[in-house]
Amino acid sequence: MTSVLEMNDVVVRRNGRHIVDEVSWTVNDDERWVILGPNGAGKTTLLQLADTLLYPTSGSVDILGERLGRTDVFGLRPLIGFASSALARRIPADETVLNVVLTAAYSVTGRWNEEYESIDERRARRVLAEWHLDGLADRLFGTLSDGEQKRVQIARAVMTDPELLLLDEPTASLDLGAREVLLHLLGGYAQAPGTPAMIMVTHHVEEIPVGFTHVMLMRDGRSVAQGPLRETLTRENLQKAFGIPIAVIEHGGRWVARAEAPAAP
Repeated sequence: MTSVLEMNDVVVRRNGRHIVDEVSWTVNDDERWVILGPNGAGKTTLLQLADTLLYPTSGSVDILGERLGRTDVFGLRPLIGFASSALARRIPADETVLNVVLTAAYSVTGRWNEEYESIDERRARRVLAEWHLDGLADRLFGTLSDGEQKRVQIARAVMTDPELLLLDEPTASLDLGAREVLLHLLGGYAQAPGTPAMIMVTHHVEEIPVGFTHVMLMRDGRSVAQGPLRETLTRENLQKAFGIPIAVIEHGGRWVARAEAPAAP
């Protein structure tokens, strides 16, 4: 078991406000983490630190054994897969699905004059098949449904065999069918041999895939609870994060949460 991400007393301050406030956290290579919390809790900021897109105001961040601020982040970034709606907005709508995935090899979002070897294309096509996208290789990215675009983003993120995979709200905006297809694929990937450490941000416990092992609950930039999923995802900890009593149950490796009815007067 090897640490792939370590944060120690991390603070991110913007305009006098602590977006992340003294967070300490360790992710090991055999763990699959979900980060839960209300809007503005600091969840996406943690992912941006893990992806070397932000630097902490204070504290330390170590990624794959390298200290952020003391290493060449351009050498680290190919080892980190990141899928987010912000990245999707940078992908040209007229790019083919195959090229969207293939260009991850050069860390660019639109094909230009790069030269790719046949092994790169074979790898891209294999990844597309793994995410049930092989029939869409020649489609334009802008013509895809939201669910298809989300899967293309993840296929792109795993194209380079990353050692750390970051997913920022991968099921946001999806309808029930598309959400369940994606969660099924994520669950299978999370449990497959050789899968990298994973961190996924979501707002809903129903969107935690099977196979995820740990959870961090956040509120106002702080970690209010973190640890193994079954031990940490409790009524008490959810109330700390969301401010209301929330009942939570597990069924078949998936989770369901509901606000508790107020006591009768």
